[in-house]
Amino acid sequence: MTPQQEETAVNPLKPERAGIKGYLAFFLTIIFFSGIFSASDGWWRVFDFTVLNGSFGHIDNGIGQGSVTFRGSGGAGAKDGFLFALELAPSVILSLGIISVTDGLGGLRAAQQLMTPILHPLLGIPGICSLALIANLQNTDAAAGMTKELAQEGEITERDKVIFAAYQTSGSAIITNYFSSGAAVFAYLGTSVIVPLAVILVFKFIGANLLRIWINFEERRQPVQGEPS
Repeated sequence: MTPQQEETAVNPLKPERAGIKGYLAFFLTIIFFSGIFSASDGWWRVFDFTVLNGSFGHIDNGIGQGSVTFRGSGGAGAKDGFLFALELAPSVILSLGIISVTDGLGGLRAAQQLMTPILHPLLGIPGICSLALIANLQNTDAAAGMTKELAQEGEITERDKVIFAAYQTSGSAIITNYFSSGAAVFAYLGTSVIVPLAVILVFKFIGANLLRIWINFEERRQPVQGEPS
């Protein structure tokens, strides 16, 4: 039994501290989901989530209309919705697998210890949400899957989940969407490319905190039965 495990056994209310391995796993996972290496040309591109997630191939339709993915073009209804959901599965499965490895190495404990003093004042959520927060900048579904798992494991409360969902759904996957869809208007911007991205990020925090203020107001107005008002 390690010294940390012995200390936890003596005082079960005190969480086990993350070791060097946990902190290293946490920082490597942040890099993996941050998109730092997504535009690189070297072998280190394999350390990026988007690169490993890959993309579906294109099929040349042979009639001069370019190429289409396995979903085809012009689809609608339940069938097209099913294929859309099917193409989301790889990103969710990959992200949850990476998080499971990170958790096994103690990375989530490190995230909780390092990021709670930062995220609690900013959003009112625990630091264990930090990896999902980073993933949300690059992939909507990966972050949603991580948040769902945290909620099911009891790591975050219903209140935390609602506030965090408000942060995620506002400008979700901003790095991916901004530099892909937004690239069409970069030539017409009257300011630096990074300024609109910063504005979107700031308003993600503002939106989450507006909901946080509303929840605090409702909790004071309608206190839980048995608690003093």
